[in-house]
Amino acid sequence: MNSKCKKILFTLGILFLAGLGLKAQSVNPGRLMDDPTKRDTARSIALYFTPAARSEKTPDNEGFIQRWLLLEPINKPNRSNTVFTDSYLKKAFDTLYFRNQFTILPEDGEKVKVGGQELTWHALDSRNYNVKLFRFAYGLNKPVYGVLFWAVTVVNSPEEIKNVRMAVGSNSASRWWLNGKETVLLSGDRRMVMDDVVSTRLTLNKGKNIIRGAVINGPGMSDFCVRFLDETGNPVKNLAITSK
Repeated sequence: MNSKCKKILFTLGILFLAGLGLKAQSVNPGRLMDDPTKRDTARSIALYFTPAARSEKTPDNEGFIQRWLLLEPINKPNRSNTVFTDSYLKKAFDTLYFRNQFTILPEDGEKVKVGGQELTWHALDSRNYNVKLFRFAYGLNKPVYGVLFWAVTVVNSPEEIKNVRMAVGSNSASRWWLNGKETVLLSGDRRMVMDDVVSTRLTLNKGKNIIRGAVINGPGMSDFCVRFLDETGNPVKNLAITSK
């Protein structure tokens, strides 16, 4: 075999091996993305949350509320998020899972019983504009799929603000209340998008306002984001967020 043929075969061999490498690179990340727990074995919430401080916290620069009391996930098996119709969600969110569910203003570390589960409330500040519920559950070694989360926070306003709208995004479905009245329902199988659903016009009372939310998910990630928009569509930022 002459030298010219050898060079051609050598070049073809290199191209073949390079192709195999590219194929491996294109497949492996996709497989890993299917289940985040397979590429992240650290069980910690520290990358996503910090303990809520005693001092008040204002919304971030875009008005998103980052301080929440989060209840460890309630087991709520669902094979698919496509079952989250309005009627299904109304039943799921109206079910009484624990005592004083719709009025409780829990303390950090307070425990509730849900069937055979004993679950703890955690007062946390999200490091991101969105609250990563999947990471909250995974970091605490709790179930991450087929779950229902409850979230509560207190928004203190220096004055009465009329004609605001609550803007919510969640993965997957969720339901939200302000001062005991339902404001927003996000149904179906959805990814979190900021301001995905916006409420009708609301009034923030002078002083304390309580936001309560429930997020349900089958397979996949879970998170949410909440902020208020004024009547011109700008974020409301002159608020003080506390955990009680």
